Amino acid sequence: MEAKDPNKGYIAVLGWSLRCIDALEKFDRRYLIVAPDWAAEYAEQHDIPFISWDFERLNDRSYELATKLKEMGVDVAIPLFEETVEWAGAVNSVLLDNPRLLGQSMLFRDKSLMKRRAQLGGIRVGIFEEAMDHSDVIRFLKRVNQTLLKLDGDPNDPIHFKAFDKAGCLGHRVIRTPDDVAAIADEEFPALLESHLDGWEFAVEAWIKDRKIQFLNISEYVSLGYSVFVPATPELEKWRPRIEQQIEKLIEVFDIDFGFIHPEYFVTNDGTMYFGEVAYRPPGFNVFELLERAYGFNAYQALVLAFDPKATQEELDAFFPEPVKDAMGHAGCFGVYPRRRVVSDLSIPPETENDPYFEFHELSPPHEQKVTKRTAFGTHWGLVYFFGEDPHRLRDLLKAQEDLDYYV
Repeated sequence: MEAKDPNKGYIAVLGWSLRCIDALEKFDRRYLIVAPDWAAEYAEQHDIPFISWDFERLNDRSYELATKLKEMGVDVAIPLFEETVEWAGAVNSVLLDNPRLLGQSMLFRDKSLMKRRAQLGGIRVGIFEEAMDHSDVIRFLKRVNQTLLKLDGDPNDPIHFKAFDKAGCLGHRVIRTPDDVAAIADEEFPALLESHLDGWEFAVEAWIKDRKIQFLNISEYVSLGYSVFVPATPELEKWRPRIEQQIEKLIEVFDIDFGFIHPEYFVTNDGTMYFGEVAYRPPGFNVFELLERAYGFNAYQALVLAFDPKATQEELDAFFPEPVKDAMGHAGCFGVYPRRRVVSDLSIPPETENDPYFEFHELSPPHEQKVTKRTAFGTHWGLVYFFGEDPHRLRDLLKAQEDLDYYV
């Protein structure tokens, strides 16, 4: 365990992650984990600084949590998951005496408000609307395709249906026909509707301090919901100056003084860059772990530096590597979902296992034989990790995994 420096920030982490806890144990800041009751026993057994809290829904008790943390001497709260972003905003508005942070966190949580704020700030977004029921989705699908001058019998251009406040691919559906609309459960409303953008979709991870980008990574999606790698190919990295300008615009429009953001963008064939959405918490698909494999720095420790009001610019400069140039290689992962409806065994494809870029996997044998039908983008069953020098070879390898059976 790293010795803790009492002159540096005391950090509260909202959410439970063993990877994050391990990183904090090896860092020089005092920390406190705020997580649900089910983690209490483990925390006690392993001497993890911990208080239990129910994050089910934001309510008046956020002030109670903020007061409790303030009395303990905590300087700032860091959200680990989508569900704790608003809680962190509410807590930090008290800890940092800045009421604006609560409203800002609500923008990061509500995809519709987020899009409107971006649009008002002059950031380019696609067409979007809120949907309260199935009829709204049908109407939006028809209106988008009328706008695109589609004739009777032409296949529809797809639209996207997204949950207002869920992370990543959760609650994300691609809608092409009225039958797709009928498959949406009533409890998934209200939701956000978006026009489809043809282009190169990618994500950004940006650590911000004093309204400046301290480190920016571009994550290249091979297939959304399936695979990602870092750093990106040279073809995507050439957009870095434009991407940095877009992030600076986000900092200005969303009034971001510090912290970490994870926005997604599209670049269309004509070079136009569209804003998709932005999250104020670590990305999915273990991108933090991929960054550590590629660069050697711990992204959770970087998170602490970006949030800690006592962190210095000298610390940040010493901590972060130079993007792309300092990478030791390219790290990627593939999210496995069974391709068969009935499975009995986990079987790593030999062409994957024998590939020099393959490193390890986090897959478990199937608990049940029948595979439930994947709704929307669904949830993968586990990740397979790869690392190598050639980003194009890695990209092709990740794409090839989509045609292989890991569960037979």
